[in-house]
Amino acid sequence: MKYRVLHFGEEPLRAASEPVTEITDDIRRLVDDMFETMNEAKGVGLAAPQVGVNLRLAIIDIGDDPLILINPRIIKSSGKETCDEGCLSFPGLTEKVERAKKVVAEATDIDGSLYQIEAEDLLARAIQHELDHLDGVLFIDRISKARKLQIKHELEMIKNGESLYDDDEEEEAPL
Repeated sequence: MKYRVLHFGEEPLRAASEPVTEITDDIRRLVDDMFETMNEAKGVGLAAPQVGVNLRLAIIDIGDDPLILINPRIIKSSGKETCDEGCLSFPGLTEKVERAKKVVAEATDIDGSLYQIEAEDLLARAIQHELDHLDGVLFIDRISKARKLQIKHELEMIKNGESLYDDDEEEEAPL
């Protein structure tokens, strides 16, 4: 079942998520539905709060092995890198965001096994972006106040349910 992705301005995006206490059939179904939703939207990552589910659960697929991150946390980060970043909850908006270049994250997989992943570049960025969602943090929270003022009109458009994509514009893969 495809979910509607919440847009900037919808309150569930700002809530801190609750830990997943048990991996049930409902959680497995949610993960499958999130992958369907993300793939149809041409994204590379999706966090449960973006579909209105207040759980510490995210998925990422940058083209290698898809990741399921249940109760994830970053245990180490290093370096800095500034790159364009987008988000399915901000259709058509991209901004330059500084993040760690490398991260080591720990999460539980769909079978209940704890694992660690070392990531850099796009995967590291995606992990940080999705984990931010689990804490109610949005990528625009990581840009300057001055830049937020410059894009105020675009943010209002998104709050009002509009997309910044041109009708004929090819959508890029937001996080």
